Amino acid sequence: MRIDLIAPPYSGHLHPVLAMACELTARHQVRVLSTPSAMAQVARAGLVGVPLLDADAERVLDAISDPRHAVRNHPLRMHRQLRAALEVMARFAQALREIYADAATRPGLVIADFTVPAAGAVAQSLGIRWWTSLPSPSVLEAPDGPPAYMGGLSPAKHAGQRLQHALARRAVRGFKRGVHRAYRHRMTALGLPRLYRHDGSEAVYSPERILALGIDALEFPRTWPAALRFIGPQLPTPGTDTPWSVPRREPRFVEGRRHVLVTLGTHLRWAKNAFDARLRALAAAMPEVEFHFTDGDAAADHHDHMGNYQRLAYVDYARWIGRYDLVVHHGGAGILYQCLAAGRPAIVCPQDYDQFDHAARLQHARAALWLRDPAGLEAAVRRAFADPGLFDGLPALQAAVRATTDARPLVTLVADDTSW
Repeated sequence: MRIDLIAPPYSGHLHPVLAMACELTARHQVRVLSTPSAMAQVARAGLVGVPLLDADAERVLDAISDPRHAVRNHPLRMHRQLRAALEVMARFAQALREIYADAATRPGLVIADFTVPAAGAVAQSLGIRWWTSLPSPSVLEAPDGPPAYMGGLSPAKHAGQRLQHALARRAVRGFKRGVHRAYRHRMTALGLPRLYRHDGSEAVYSPERILALGIDALEFPRTWPAALRFIGPQLPTPGTDTPWSVPRREPRFVEGRRHVLVTLGTHLRWAKNAFDARLRALAAAMPEVEFHFTDGDAAADHHDHMGNYQRLAYVDYARWIGRYDLVVHHGGAGILYQCLAAGRPAIVCPQDYDQFDHAARLQHARAALWLRDPAGLEAAVRRAFADPGLFDGLPALQAAVRATTDARPLVTLVADDTSW
């Protein structure tokens, strides 16, 4: 069967799609559709790539994904981001329609990352089946449980908290509806005339299948949409090079010492320089520990080495994460599941978006510490080293990740669907 997988060029969304494509390509004709800058990674993974958009649109995308400051729930910043995103999405949808103009070359299935809902709308308008790929299941709306984007809420323990969560869920839905009304014409042109279907489900996600790239064991109890299936994190084999990475200088490890990996992901440049200064001070205060801070820049290869502190352009998590005694990260879905897969304790210092919700889940599961104030980083690192019992939930989650990965649920879902 022909299957198209569609994702933006951001690592946290593109890399899981590449992993899924690699898994499916043994049995199906697979293409990966993304922006031109992603095509080199697609080719290195041995996959067929189809570029969408142009350099100008990519610059707009980069500004959206990597703003100069935190967005969080700031209304004006969210407004600017959304307006720019809708403009790019309209161009994206048009490019996709042009590619699918020839009915003979259309795929039988489109799997689209949740950040490109226009891909699903285009596929549906052309009679192509489409599924949604979702690296962060916590962002799905549900009739119960703590909603996302509210600072990292945990399960309610009493009636007052249940009421708080109910009001927060209504606030989230009301905000989304207000935004949709403000941009109704643009949304309709993208194939999204309404945000919610008659059954209450969110129209930006596939009504047929939502592929949750995680494990149910990490999530808080909620009533999930009927279309949701957990297929585990889509990760490269631990201890090996990521298939689509460029070979680069390796991090330097010192025998007999503890090593800490620090990452804020591929974006968030506004936060990294401030964190760099904090980490240099921390390295000086803990000379017995080696600290490695990665910029997550797959296109660069710089390596700043000063005593027990290294700032690197890029560290391949799959290959090296097992060498670290502790990981400090921002709560992105990719790094958090790399830590769980390798059984690595972590300190989570969320910066924006759904990272606060991930931090709440990891701490609740006793798989990581949630650092709410970066000023407390040294104390958190010392505490993590002094009390391994803080992470006694890790073995169970590591086993759940391994079991889900070994079952290869994505291949099974495609194979078991008799309606192809």
